[in-house]
Amino acid sequence: MTFTFRSVDPLKDGELLHSWVTHPKASFWMMQDAKPEDVERAYREIAADEHHHAYLGLHDGEPVFLMEKYDPAHRELVGLYEPRPGDVGMHFLVAPTETPVHGFTRAVITAVMAHLFEDAAVRRVVVEPDVGNKAVHALNETVGFVPEREIQKPEKRALLSFCTRERFAAATGVAV
Repeated sequence: MTFTFRSVDPLKDGELLHSWVTHPKASFWMMQDAKPEDVERAYREIAADEHHHAYLGLHDGEPVFLMEKYDPAHRELVGLYEPRPGDVGMHFLVAPTETPVHGFTRAVITAVMAHLFEDAAVRRVVVEPDVGNKAVHALNETVGFVPEREIQKPEKRALLSFCTRERFAAATGVAV
């Protein structure tokens, strides 16, 4: 499965993203009660932030997932762990669908990780999903993430996990 990435346009993509982040399957995104203008504002703020970026993942030209990358030394995890040079933080959300395709979400996270590791400066990807999101913990393991410990963020109890490029390559067979 081949995916392409493009930057989120908060004005153009706001309505689409609103439908994704407020969907019941996106409960761990914590935007269930967001209004369209809240989502647009959130992605305008990301677009203006030098340490946080949002991308749409496209399959056959259609948006099918959202990926955010951030610098954990400046966003999300400041003071919660000791960042290393080459660390990049990541969030991803697969669009809700009435016709799920077996293996699709795994293909998405594999593409997201490969995309992040295309940057030679990236040595390790950091994630902090909700401790209750068991499905994403299992998915993360399939691409090489290793949980380190639980941390308390302002909005949730999270499982801090890391994936090096070597672990990713070993887990997926994708050369990076």
